[in-house]
Amino acid sequence: MSPFAVKAIQLLLSLSILIVLHELGHFIPAKIFKTRVEKFFLFFDVKFALFKKQIGETVYGIGWLPLGGYVKISGMIDESMDKEQMAQPPQPWEFRSKPAWQRLIIMLGGVTVNIIVGFLIYAMILFFYGRNITTNDDLPEGFAVAESFKAYGFEDGDQILQVNGSAFEDVTDINKFLFMRDVNTVTVKHASGTTETISLPKDIGDIMFDTEVHRPFTERRMPVIDTVIADFPAEKAGFEKGDIITSVNGKTVTYWHDFQQGIVDNAGKESTIVVSRNGELKTLMVTPTEETNQIGVNIAPNTTNISYTFGESLTGGIGYGIEVLKDYVTQFKYVFTSKGITQVGGFGAIGGLFPDAWHWPSFWQTTALISIILAFMNILPIPALDGGHVMFLLYEMVTGRKPNDKFMEYAQMFGFFLLIALVLFANGNDIYRWLFGS
Repeated sequence: MSPFAVKAIQLLLSLSILIVLHELGHFIPAKIFKTRVEKFFLFFDVKFALFKKQIGETVYGIGWLPLGGYVKISGMIDESMDKEQMAQPPQPWEFRSKPAWQRLIIMLGGVTVNIIVGFLIYAMILFFYGRNITTNDDLPEGFAVAESFKAYGFEDGDQILQVNGSAFEDVTDINKFLFMRDVNTVTVKHASGTTETISLPKDIGDIMFDTEVHRPFTERRMPVIDTVIADFPAEKAGFEKGDIITSVNGKTVTYWHDFQQGIVDNAGKESTIVVSRNGELKTLMVTPTEETNQIGVNIAPNTTNISYTFGESLTGGIGYGIEVLKDYVTQFKYVFTSKGITQVGGFGAIGGLFPDAWHWPSFWQTTALISIILAFMNILPIPALDGGHVMFLLYEMVTGRKPNDKFMEYAQMFGFFLLIALVLFANGNDIYRWLFGS
């Protein structure tokens, strides 16, 4: 199966799970407060549905347009724009007849479920698989450092000892911390054996974004192949486990990232790779996949696994989920810059988060991330999103005045068309990057 198909299946499965759970977050409190739910749909059923069945007062179904899902709650101005129903006198089972606090709980249900699901998935990953971290012992060759960061005093071969004066557990997190956290000092051990504490500008994250140096520190790992993925170009080209990559397209390979860069520099074209196998040099010709520019080889992870008890996994999963949410909110500010808006992605970008080959821990890790992202995006105060409804409900609870139905209809229409425009723009960016490789 091609990498594109594997990613597409993972994306569809992940979104289906999260959409159903999100809508259940609205459905369950609506039922608790005796509010009628007319429809419960995975995906949108514009004009027709792939499947539908009425059980009680609710029609359950699967639409054909995989852009989300919805529950249609009686007496609520939503994406259905059911003006005929809203023109009738309010009924006791309708959303609009319920107290504001009940309506608020119903509207916050989806976001709440997404947050809980994200935290729970992270917790179960810790419980069943533990957490793999990279220590300095796991990375004896240290890091290769980007030229712009050498100006601050960093050197190739540096090992990360402390960040802001505290011991640093997973040294491969250094790029993320520099970009999204407040990092003032980094203590390193140079290859010469000397230790130095380096001060950084307060706006180091903005500098990284502006200069497009997103990974100033790259792990220096030996270029020894550990895994050849089935049905990928490398397997067909004759690569084997244990091969040591010595050159790519005539350029010497010292570390794994040298090999990766060689493939990137020759994107979409056949590469000449020399490997050392049992002391003999062999020349192999391989063309990476069009979709991901990968040939399908990996090195051994060389990490340290930390196991968790059930109780530790719960607290650890919640803590990790909170950090993921904070990091996403932090980097969200870049969307509002001229450079950031061009990097907004749609389904292609989301699908790219999944691995090329099926790997359950990676699938669940990515699903947890998407769940938290969905929670944040849905709570934004934009009409047609949950956050828009929450905004108007809070206004009503504070002022004691409910916005009139005509205003809500116009707000819903504005929010709906805004969301459609954003979806088109984001997926247009994906297509542009696919066509022009930028």
